[in-house]
Amino acid sequence: MIEQTTMIGNFVLFGPPGSGKGTQATRLAQSLQLEHLSTGDLFRQAVQNKTPLGLKAKEYMNAGKLVPDDVIIPMVEERLLQLDSSQGFLLDGFPRTIPQAEQLDQFLKKQNRSINKVLWIDATDEICIERLCNRSSCSQCGAIYNAMTQPPKQENICDQCQSPLRVRDDDKSKTVAHRLKVYRQESAPLVEYYKSSHRLFWVDGSKNPEIVFKSLENML
Repeated sequence: MIEQTTMIGNFVLFGPPGSGKGTQATRLAQSLQLEHLSTGDLFRQAVQNKTPLGLKAKEYMNAGKLVPDDVIIPMVEERLLQLDSSQGFLLDGFPRTIPQAEQLDQFLKKQNRSINKVLWIDATDEICIERLCNRSSCSQCGAIYNAMTQPPKQENICDQCQSPLRVRDDDKSKTVAHRLKVYRQESAPLVEYYKSSHRLFWVDGSKNPEIVFKSLENML
């Protein structure tokens, strides 16, 4: 059971695909009572609802490419506007490029808000590939499992809602390698962007998930 503490602040969690940021973001948001804003969840909901933006995003996600700014930025800004101004949030999956980070800072400034800290979970490509190629997720509630480190109690069945598990199209081996290449080219420069404003905090994502969680929790 995760002990809960109220945290007032706005944070970004980023790292390469397979670094564990999705799992850690869920735990941190629950522990600190932050609103968890996952762009992956926003995309999947839009895809499921077959909205124009969702269908456009699906093409890029399945190919392992970054979803373009004209799709992702309106989705994120709309979701942020729905939050109470006194509610802290944790962004997971956005921003992924420097232009997105700059746009986010400008948007939040107009709302008299800002990003307080950026948590960077890093791991080698080898570790990320191994994790992603063994990953599955629930088709209903979105819970994530890993055949090596966190298998479901019943094969291919979600522990939480008993729905079937599936392997996402963007977690297949060829797509995973491309996703990591795109991350290194497009997202890694965010390190210098946030470091220059003294908001960046690094954690070793290759360690045991419990150790990673405690490190992240202490940083906040």
